[in-house]
Amino acid sequence: MKMSFCIPVSQQRPDALGGRYVLYFVYLDGFLFCKVRYSQLHRWNEQLKRVFGNCLPPFPPKYYLAMTTSMADERRDQLEQYLQNVTMDPNMLRSDVFVDFLKLVQLDTFSIATKKASLDIFLPDGRSIKVEILTSDTAERVLEVVSHNIGLCQELLGYFGLFLIQFCKEGRLSVVKKLADFELPYVSLRSSEVENCKIGLRKWYLDPSLDARLMDCRTAVDLIYMQAIQDIEKEWAKPTEVQRQQLEALQKEDNQTKFLELAREVRHYGYVQLEPCSCDHPEPGCQALLSVGNNEISCCLTLPDNQTLDVTFQMDRVKCWQVTFLGTLLDTDGPQQTLNQNLELRFQYCEDSHWRWFVIYTKQAFLLSSCLKKMISEKMVKQAAENPEMKDYSSFLPRKSKIKMAEVDCGLGTIKEDL
Repeated sequence: MKMSFCIPVSQQRPDALGGRYVLYFVYLDGFLFCKVRYSQLHRWNEQLKRVFGNCLPPFPPKYYLAMTTSMADERRDQLEQYLQNVTMDPNMLRSDVFVDFLKLVQLDTFSIATKKASLDIFLPDGRSIKVEILTSDTAERVLEVVSHNIGLCQELLGYFGLFLIQFCKEGRLSVVKKLADFELPYVSLRSSEVENCKIGLRKWYLDPSLDARLMDCRTAVDLIYMQAIQDIEKEWAKPTEVQRQQLEALQKEDNQTKFLELAREVRHYGYVQLEPCSCDHPEPGCQALLSVGNNEISCCLTLPDNQTLDVTFQMDRVKCWQVTFLGTLLDTDGPQQTLNQNLELRFQYCEDSHWRWFVIYTKQAFLLSSCLKKMISEKMVKQAAENPEMKDYSSFLPRKSKIKMAEVDCGLGTIKEDL
C-alpha cells in the first residue's frame, strides 16, 4: 500500500550562484521526514529507472523557464503523487537505490552524520535494552539487531515493529507513530518535538487470532505476554471482573499460554487505543475514546449532556477515509516539524443502507489511518490464504476497482483512502 507522504509546503531559497531554488518539505505520517530539491528527486528517479525500467510512476518534467505560482503548485502536487505511487511496489521499497536515497536525505535534513551510536529500545514491560547501531541504520535494520539481542525468531519480525511512544504522566503512554522500515530511528527520535518520546518494540498486527502464529517462539510469546499485561494495566484491554481475577491467577502462576488464551477473549485485546479526542457523532462536540483492532473501530462517546454511548464501526462497511490538516504549517521559524495539530479523519460508512460521513478530530489521525490500512492488509492476506487459486496476496493489493490509495489535496493537506 502507498505510504502517507505529503508535501504541503515549499520554500524558495537562494543558491550559491545568486539564483533561487525550491525546497520541498516532505512529511510522512504527519512528521517532517526530509527537505529535498527537485534536482535531487530527479536524479533519484533516473537511478530508479535504471533498475526498474518503465514501471515507475510518471515524474514531473523539468521547466526551463521561470515557473508561475500555478506551475509551482502543480509540480508540488506531482512530486507528492510520485512519492506516494513509487511506494506501491514492495520490491522497490526494499531496493538499495530506494532506501539509500531516503537514508541520505533524512540525515542531511537534520544535519546528522553517519556514526556509531547507542539506542535504547523499550519493551512492553517498561524495561529497555541498549543496542549498538549506526545513526544511518533503518528501522528494519534496528529491528533485526534487537531481535538478535533478545532471541526473537527472524521469520517473525514482520509481526513486530518499532514505534515512537510518548511516556506521559501517571504512567500513561501514547503511541505516536509506527516507524516505516526505511525510517532512521535515531534521526526520528532526535528530530521529534514530542516530549518524553522513546522508541518502543510492540507487536504490529490488529487481528488477535494471529497470536497463534507466534506461540512456538519463546521470545515472541514473552513479548505479546508483556504487552497483554501492559494493555490491561493501562486499561486499553477491558476484562470483566471475573476475567481479571482469572488473569491475575494465571499471571501469578506465570502460565503465559493460558493467560494469552484467556486474554484473547477480553474486550479490546490487541487493539490500539488513541488519546481522548472528539467527533461529530451522534452530534457535534462529542468526546470520544477510540480503540482500533479486530476489523473494527470501537468508540466510547461522551455526549454534551455527559451521557455515554458505545458505538462500533465495522471495517467491511467503510468505503473510504481521508486525513485532513486544518491549520497552517508556517510559524515564525518556518514550517513546523509535525502536522499533528488540527487534524481530522473522516470516513464514509454504510449505515441503514445509506452512506454517510463520520468525522474524528484527533492529533493521531495518521496513526488511526495506519491502523485502518493494517486491518485491510490483514484481511486481504486472510482472503488470499482462503482462496487456493491465489498464489500470493499481492493480487489483493490496491487496484482501481478495489483500493485507490492516497489522493492528496495539498491545499487542505488531505490524504484520501478509497476502498
